[in-house]
Amino acid sequence: MKSYLLGLDVGTGGTRAVLIGEDGAMISSATREHQPFASPHNGWAEQDPDDWWNAAGGAVRDCITKAQLYGEDVACAGLAGQMHGAVLLGDNDQVLRPAIIWCDQRTQEECDWLDHTVGRERLIQLTCNPPLTNFTLTKLLWVRNHEPRVWQRFRTFLLPKDYIRFRLTGEHATDMADASGTLLLDVARRRWSSELPATVDLPESCLPRVFESVEVCARVSDDGARATGLRAGTPIVAGAGDQAGGAIGLGIVRPADVSATIGTSGVVFAATDRPAMDPKGRVHTFCHAVPDRWHVMGVTQAAGLSLRWFHDLLAGSPNYHKSYEELITEAAATPAGANGLLWAPYLMGERTPHLDPKARGALVGLSAKHARGHVVRAILEGVGFSLKDTLALFDEMKVPVRSIRLGGGGARSALWRQIQADIYGQEVEIVDAEEGAAYGAALLAGVAHGVWNSVEEACECAVHVATRVQPHPAAMDVMRRQYEIYRTLYPALKPIFAKLNNNKSREIPN
Repeated sequence: MKSYLLGLDVGTGGTRAVLIGEDGAMISSATREHQPFASPHNGWAEQDPDDWWNAAGGAVRDCITKAQLYGEDVACAGLAGQMHGAVLLGDNDQVLRPAIIWCDQRTQEECDWLDHTVGRERLIQLTCNPPLTNFTLTKLLWVRNHEPRVWQRFRTFLLPKDYIRFRLTGEHATDMADASGTLLLDVARRRWSSELPATVDLPESCLPRVFESVEVCARVSDDGARATGLRAGTPIVAGAGDQAGGAIGLGIVRPADVSATIGTSGVVFAATDRPAMDPKGRVHTFCHAVPDRWHVMGVTQAAGLSLRWFHDLLAGSPNYHKSYEELITEAAATPAGANGLLWAPYLMGERTPHLDPKARGALVGLSAKHARGHVVRAILEGVGFSLKDTLALFDEMKVPVRSIRLGGGGARSALWRQIQADIYGQEVEIVDAEEGAAYGAALLAGVAHGVWNSVEEACECAVHVATRVQPHPAAMDVMRRQYEIYRTLYPALKPIFAKLNNNKSREIPN
């Protein structure tokens, strides 16, 4: 009797479920969208965890139904999801407030407090990372500082995908890769920090149990079975944060394997056999979803979001009906370098390499000769330049780069693939079926179920390169010159960003 493996990815825009066979072949997939995240104040981003749960249950049921299977046919399941969020739970595990998610930027004062109280160098020693507004710990500290009544009732926290695990199984658990993004994990030793919680007066009892990604850590409860159609008792592996899960889905598991993924955000991800660290903390150093392996990654906050922002901006214009495909076609008709136009993709602040939540987007070099296609091409190139910033840091850190595989929505655009090859100056690879973090979570479930002996074996069997894109020499020369100019944008604009933010704080309310 055949059995199947389920992967679930709790994203920002929706939850995606995939079913694969024991050969790694896709059987079915389904997605249920989430409500758009709320932003009650500038820089805030919140979602309702119950919305995730409703979407997860629906996606799993849809996926099983589309495959014409039953819940009993699913042998094991894995979870992946957006990182860095904070779901605060009180007594009886009730949700105390909306979840503060990964792109929220409200916690700069808490980051400054950590820098002063613990010290940046000490934080990097303890967790391999500096304090950033995205990390979960800073969100917990913000709630303690600004919502004392909520904090009084606080007992524990869960990351987004782990809240789905809790609703599915009744267990509080997480994995090494996702826990790395909390600023509470001793990443080098793959365990919760024994020093940091006490230093910041956070009770150790609030930390969920932490497992390696391929470990079975819970089983579907009767309530979980009723909500999803899965069989009660189905084993659930710890899984991974979306970046590590997506890297598994792309086969990025051995040292010198690198991926560049463009979704809402953009991530350049390198697998390593040691916790490689940047002393300035400009890239993240996290545990990989592969036991005894780590990864470093740089993050562009607004990668695909940059293109979506521009599309939606135009969509508000009268008689405008252009699709994304039509915009890309216009960009493809313009020359490399967009006739000197540059895009700084800092719509949501920026992580790598600037670590600046106050950074803002900028379109530089506009003239009357530029058309819409030039702007779109400049956006595609600007995101590529931002991702190349991370590759430049890898070179500085002596992190080897043997191959680069592309993933996310950006990998589905032939133009964006070519632009990336030209900017990176080397061949890029596209896998035959890029199914994202949900697929990676299903592969992790397969390792736990004994289908494969290791994550490396799972990827060798299931992940295959379909296309290789070579850079164009002439475009490479243009991109190299444009990138050198691009690197001067942030230093030139940084004083302006500071003035704009200070001026905003003095605005007269309506």
